[in-house]
Amino acid sequence: MKRKTFIRQVSLAAAGITVGNTLNVPVFKTRENLLPRWRGFNLLDFFSPDPANNRNITTDDHLKWMRDWGFDFVRIPIAYPSYLNIDRTKNITPDDVYKISNEAVDKIDALVTKAHKYSLHVSLNLHRAPGYCINAGFYEPYNLWKDEAAQNAFYFHWNMWAKRYRNISRKKISFDLVNEPAMREDMNDQHSKSSAVPGNIYRRVAQGAADAIRKENPDHLVIADGNQVGTKPIPEIIDLNIGQSCRGYHPGSISHYKAPWANKDINNLPQPKWPGQVGNQYLSREMLESFYKPWVEIMQKGVGVHCGECGCWNKTPHEIFLAWFDDLLDILTNAGIGYALWNFIGDFGIMDSRRTDVDYKEWYGHKLDKKLLTLLQKK
Repeated sequence: MKRKTFIRQVSLAAAGITVGNTLNVPVFKTRENLLPRWRGFNLLDFFSPDPANNRNITTDDHLKWMRDWGFDFVRIPIAYPSYLNIDRTKNITPDDVYKISNEAVDKIDALVTKAHKYSLHVSLNLHRAPGYCINAGFYEPYNLWKDEAAQNAFYFHWNMWAKRYRNISRKKISFDLVNEPAMREDMNDQHSKSSAVPGNIYRRVAQGAADAIRKENPDHLVIADGNQVGTKPIPEIIDLNIGQSCRGYHPGSISHYKAPWANKDINNLPQPKWPGQVGNQYLSREMLESFYKPWVEIMQKGVGVHCGECGCWNKTPHEIFLAWFDDLLDILTNAGIGYALWNFIGDFGIMDSRRTDVDYKEWYGHKLDKKLLTLLQKK
């Protein structure tokens, strides 16, 4: 063992934290996942449409800790208005969507470069794309799934990013097209009902974006989030050489317990249990296996699969969260599917999650959820 590596491992062991280099061997043998089993975190530095509201700043230390703890992946969900040069006191217009701020793009690029410095694969994601976001709170001038102008703008943005990274290997960067697609009844109502995007429409938009990306480099790695808010595989794009990204939030009664954006009435919810009866459902590992079965099946058809987001809001009792999450990650691991926790630092994260029932470990000015970190390192 090299002296530097030995010293790093000894120092981490002294702090009570192990380096998770050993990965579990998938039990599904019929076909290997075409995507690597990346394991890591979502970084929210550019999550807000208004850059003034982006408070999460990822540092070199954060990325170094991820690497030293055995992780190899970061997903960067981006709101496209965060890198535009526009008047933020007014509603955005279709013309505004093309006003790229080179200074803002350089800041995103700096984070990508830092992540690569620590051998982390970077997945760039448009969490808010022209004409669509699963979250309300920002005016969109058109609809990505219905309007050609929105689709052309979508392709323009992805071509810009692909051009910027045209010479970067697919081992280091991938392009996650749009976060959690769905047909929303009202883009400005957080609780508006959503349904799956019709398969032919999803195919057209995904193919257009993939073509715009691969125009710059035919080998670029493209990933599409599952339909109906990331929950369903997309059979209509199997032949397009596009990976697919599932979610690790099922069931929402565990992962989003008392989350105000997911529940209209947070004061009258049944207490989470795992396993156990919660409301009109019996929650169990078997229900999770059934939920992920379509993802395993599409992987067996030659589609690369990764879980781009997973985790639990901080109001779920910690022991319930860990018991559920242990089962969920075990199912993904056994299938050879990697994951990215939402998030690294914050209410879903391994640090500063503001849970009231966790014995946090002090970690360089942060409060570290050691039990959650240990669970992640084992999977």
